[in-house]
Amino acid sequence: MPASKRTMKASDAARALGISLDTLRRWDRDGRIRVRRDASNRRVVPVSEVERLAGRPPAVRTGTRLSARNRLAGIVRSVKADGVMAVVEIQAGPYLLAAAITADAVEELALVPGVPVVATIKATSVMVSREGETA
Repeated sequence: MPASKRTMKASDAARALGISLDTLRRWDRDGRIRVRRDASNRRVVPVSEVERLAGRPPAVRTGTRLSARNRLAGIVRSVKADGVMAVVEIQAGPYLLAAAITADAVEELALVPGVPVVATIKATSVMVSREGETA
């Protein structure tokens, strides 16, 4: 689904932009940001608007105190479930991550495009090579 169709809660959009919810409401009234209203008349913000204003895909705060090296906040771009497993693509700033998780976890976490998430990465080994050289 294109970014122009995906939306975020107003509070998540404000957090991704580093502004208060009151500022987001003021920007809406002033026409600085385009918002929509959901069925309950609450503000929802297209992901494309957050990207336009931030100059990058929206990110969320992790909310916990762990090493910044292993936690990346981002937005779910796509979910492809096939039987027991699923692949979730996450846009985390300039990075596009792919996480292989269970389909049950996708359902339990209600993962759909546009949802803010935090990817925690734990790797036991990382291989590095110089560009242009083969092993």
